[in-house]
Amino acid sequence: MNARTVVTRWIPDSAVRLLESVGEVRLCSQNRAMTPDELAEAVSGADAVVSMLHDRVDGAMLDAAGPSLRVVANVAVGYDNVDVPALDSRGVLLTNTPGVLTDATADLTFGLLLMCTRRLGEGERLLRSRTPWAWHFSFMLGSGLQGKRLGIVGFGQIGRAVARRARAFGVEIVYTARHRAAEEAENEVGAEYLPMSELLERSDVVSLHCPLTAETRHLIDGSALARMKPSAVLLNTSRGPVVDEHALALALREGSIAGAGLDVFENEPVVDPELLELDNVALAPHLGSATTETRTAMAMLAARNVVGVLDGSGPVSPVNG
Repeated sequence: MNARTVVTRWIPDSAVRLLESVGEVRLCSQNRAMTPDELAEAVSGADAVVSMLHDRVDGAMLDAAGPSLRVVANVAVGYDNVDVPALDSRGVLLTNTPGVLTDATADLTFGLLLMCTRRLGEGERLLRSRTPWAWHFSFMLGSGLQGKRLGIVGFGQIGRAVARRARAFGVEIVYTARHRAAEEAENEVGAEYLPMSELLERSDVVSLHCPLTAETRHLIDGSALARMKPSAVLLNTSRGPVVDEHALALALREGSIAGAGLDVFENEPVVDPELLELDNVALAPHLGSATTETRTAMAMLAARNVVGVLDGSGPVSPVNG
C-alpha cells in the first residue's frame, strides 16, 4: 500500500510510525495553525488528513486535497472545525477521538473549579506581585464545595466524569442535556435532570460540557448569566463560543456572578482583554487534554482510524458514513 497521509501538526513518533505502516507520511511540524493557503498546499493529493481542532476543514480544503482523499481524522472529540456535509457530499469519512481525553478534561475542570472557589489563582498572583500580606481570620476567604450544587450542561462522557469527581467532594449533582440520560447513568452519581433555566437558577457551579453547535453558540449569554446566583461560578472546558465573553465579563465586573474558570475562548488564541483585567476569573490556555498520556492516546486513536480506513478494516471511531 502506498497511501499518503498528511498530519497538520506535530504528533508523537509512535503515531507517525503507525501511519507509516500504510504508506508515506507528511508531518507538518510547525506549532501553529496553518493558513488556509498553507493547508490547501499541504493536503494536495492526500489519501488521509490528520487534522487538529483549529484547522478549518471545509469545501475549499477538500477540493485542494482532491478525489484521492478518503478520510479526515480529527484529533479532538468535537468537530465544529469540520464542514461535515462537505465531507458527506464527497464521500470522505470523518473520525474523532472520543473517550481517551475524558479524564484529563475532567481533572482540568476540577482544577479550574478549585482555583475559583478557593481563590488559588488570586493568591498566587498576590505572592508573585510581591504585595505585602499577613494572615488574618478573614484573609482571602473562598467557598467550600461540600453540600453545594453542581449543574452540568451536557451529560456525556466528560460531564459524567466531572460528576464522579464532584461526588467525592460531597457535591450534589444536577444536569441538563439535549436528551435525558439513562437511569443507570443518573443513579451512578445521584444526578437529577433539570431544565436549563432551573439548573442555572439553582446551581452554585455551572460547568459546560456540551458540543459547539448552532444551538449552543452563546448558550451562556446575558440572559442566562442573569439567572445564575450572585455567588455562582461558571466553568467552560467545552468550546469558547458557547459563552458570550462580553456578557460574561460584564456579569463578573458587576458582581452578577462570583467567578469563572475558562480553558477555552471565543477567538483562540486571543483572550478578551476584559477578562484579563478581572481577578475573579481563572484562565488556562486550552489545556483540557494536555497531558503526555492523553495527547499520545489521542494521536494513536486518530492514527488507528486512518489505518482502518486505508487498509479496509474500518475506523475505530467514525463520525459519519
